[in-house]
This record gives sequence, C-alpha cells and structure tokens, in this order.
Amino acid sequence: MAVDLSFFQSQTAQQLRAEGRAEGRAKDLLLLLGHRGVEVSEEDRECIVGCGDPDVLGLWFRKALTATSTAEVFASDGESGADAG
Repeated sequence: MAVDLSFFQSQTAQQLRAEGRAEGRAKDLLLLLGHRGVEVSEEDRECIVGCGDPDVLGLWFRKALTATSTAEVFASDGESGADAG
C-alpha cells in the first residue's frame, strides 16, 4: 500500500518548516544575547520573536556574536549602532 506523502512537499508544509526554523533561530539568538550579557528590552525581544525571516535572524545571530548591544545587532551594514564620536 502506497502512502501519500504529497503534504510534506506542499506549500503549507514548507511554510510550517520555515516558521519552525525562524522560531528556533529567534530562540538561539535570545539565548546567545543572554549568555553574552547583552540586555534585551521587551521591545527588542518582540522584534526578534516576531521576525519570521530565517535569513534576517541568521544575520542578527552573526552580529550578536560580537555585539555589545541590541542596537549593534539591528544596525544596518555601515552603521555601528553606537555613537562614532
């Protein structure tokens, strides 16, 4: 008897997997920031948890490896997130 596996290839299934990856990345990012002692405001926490784009969360995670504030994590390329002078 053949099993219908079409659901696992459906757009809905792909969306659910992407949401799960994003949720996991958000949790990892918050864990990393907490471990590094970076203060995360409730507003920043909501921004991180509410982000559904795994690529953006991945970028933020890489920035969080060396950031000393969430402003540095969220800064666009070319911005330091801190005052220059």
